[in-house]
Amino acid sequence: MRLPSLLACAVATVAAVFCGEAAAQSGRYATPPPIVLSPNLTEPWVTQLRPGDRPIYRKEPRSSARVRRLPTPEIEITPAAAQAAPKTLHPSQRPIAEQFLPTLVTYDGPHAPGTVVIDTNSRHLYLVEAGGMARRYGVGVGRPGFEWAGTHRVTRKAEWPAWVPPPEMRQRQPYLPARMEGGPKNPLGARALYLGSTLYRIHGTSEPWTIGSAVSSGCIRMRNEDVIDLYGRVPVGARVVVM
Repeated sequence: MRLPSLLACAVATVAAVFCGEAAAQSGRYATPPPIVLSPNLTEPWVTQLRPGDRPIYRKEPRSSARVRRLPTPEIEITPAAAQAAPKTLHPSQRPIAEQFLPTLVTYDGPHAPGTVVIDTNSRHLYLVEAGGMARRYGVGVGRPGFEWAGTHRVTRKAEWPAWVPPPEMRQRQPYLPARMEGGPKNPLGARALYLGSTLYRIHGTSEPWTIGSAVSSGCIRMRNEDVIDLYGRVPVGARVVVM
């Protein structure tokens, strides 16, 4: 009795297995159950369920306006950088070159003591003295077009002279005054030595930083302290050679 019972159970088990596999094979081609969508429509995967749907996330339309570049910000100079930056000095603040300061030099030229010799190329005035020596001063000379050379005599001397620009100069520079009394701002400076019957003079200046330059209308300019020194050493009638 026991053996038939076991055999019946085995047959039943085998039959159940085959039935299950057959059911699984047939279910592969069956209609699947409907898909239930999530009520949360912000989930990105929803857009992939049905082709042709418009996407939930829309791109912002590109602006047709041109891109405007912002100006480059100015770099603020720090105090340390400002100190390191070179400063541009006004000409009046620059010291005069050493070569144009009064100097006692040797002289072996042909002119006699007491003669004033002006070398316009080197921008120097020499007062020839005895013993092969000369006093050398720095001067400013005529700018291009106003150079000249010649020999004259000192015909007059004046302290803090008035300045009367000649008509030719006023025609070139109409803003000049008809007359300017002597003083620190007068272009003729502290002293003037007039040369013959010409319009040229050896005089001081209110712009000492121009010594060593070719800037005048033909006159020979000196620092005020130098022309005062020369004024006391050169008498009326002294010979002046400009070359």
